[in-house]
Amino acid sequence: MRDKLEILALVLGFMGLFGTITITFLPTWRVSAFIGANIVVMEDLWEGLWMNCWRQANIRMQCKMYESVLILPSELQAARALMCLSIIVVAIALLITGCGTRKFTCCGDNTRSKNVTLALGGCLFLLSFLTTIIPVSWVGLTVIQNFYSPLVMEGRKRELGSALFIGWATSGILLITGIIILVSYSKHQAKDEDPYYTGAPLRSLGKPSTAGSAYLKRTPSGSHKHQEYV
Repeated sequence: MRDKLEILALVLGFMGLFGTITITFLPTWRVSAFIGANIVVMEDLWEGLWMNCWRQANIRMQCKMYESVLILPSELQAARALMCLSIIVVAIALLITGCGTRKFTCCGDNTRSKNVTLALGGCLFLLSFLTTIIPVSWVGLTVIQNFYSPLVMEGRKRELGSALFIGWATSGILLITGIIILVSYSKHQAKDEDPYYTGAPLRSLGKPSTAGSAYLKRTPSGSHKHQEYV
């Protein structure tokens, strides 16, 4: 059961890493809104963390990198930093989790070291969940507030882009991955601390194989037989 949970966690971890990289470089964090006079729109605008893209009428989509990070609003600046941090944290979490699994020999045969390594990997996945959900939700909240604000011109209002929805799904995957790893760790930690857990059923009858073991011996007593411990 532990091997299956570890494999599932690694698969979800790779999906989370792919998701964080994808949403970091997608230019569709904010897209142009079709409202009011912009229902018949001649320009389609996308805004991402690293570039913006636009398309006029039937002209091919064109993208341009931002010349300076200072021209970005504060939520996109913070999102850029947090998403880069998220990619690094997920990559480290995958590496540590892989070393903590029983399929790898990074920690040798030391069960306690593997459990601690596995727990550390689970905590890093939970941290990556926070570093992903915060910037995505922050940008999404800002887009919604500006969309319904009467102080923002209609031409400057934006809608939620596909990158935000992918970001929320990726955050859920990272959260589930961290929970699976910590549940697997807690189960095996409890077994390691249980002094009565041997991993095999006790044998009450039979000849002892080592000195000092207890077994049952039958001795006659009158017309009936009873058992006594020796």
